[in-house]
Amino acid sequence: MAQLFFRYGAMNSGKSIEILKVAHNYEEQNKAVIIMTSAVDDRDEIGFITSRIGLKRRATPIYEDTDVYELITRIDKKIACVLIDEAQFLRQHHIKELARIVDEINIPVMAFGLKNDFRNELFEGSKYLLLYADKIEEMKTICWFCAKKAIMNLRVHDGHPVYNGEQILIGGNEAYYPVCRKHYLRPPLN
Repeated sequence: MAQLFFRYGAMNSGKSIEILKVAHNYEEQNKAVIIMTSAVDDRDEIGFITSRIGLKRRATPIYEDTDVYELITRIDKKIACVLIDEAQFLRQHHIKELARIVDEINIPVMAFGLKNDFRNELFEGSKYLLLYADKIEEMKTICWFCAKKAIMNLRVHDGHPVYNGEQILIGGNEAYYPVCRKHYLRPPLN
């Protein structure tokens, strides 16, 4: 029976490399997967999943007006799994469409993304995945400044922590650190 999975973690927890690994495992068994990512993430190029260790793969971009359910129903081959990267940037209607894929077409969907933003607010996509997912799993990483588990994302600018501003600012290690609660509140920066 197909299920909707949400695997979340702080920055640098290996979400993108995990999605590439899952795709490889399916494809090694000659099972087709559909790999998608939010079009909001344009760090590398729109429509690509790129891991920090250098692996890169083309993916179907999901725009705000994309109907993911309709897109999947138009594919004329048997799909073993739908894999979604940067799921935090999806909208409520996208999450409901992913649930329809699972419930009506019986295709498992695995969504990967951040749970909370740099202000410790839920992203819209994450909020609805937490509500609709059949299985939720945390992907762990360590704090940038100590050995504790990172549960938050610290935005930095010119060596100083940033706690206010627009929710979405696409960036990597130059803009965000995975941190524990202690170092989110008191980061050892300049």
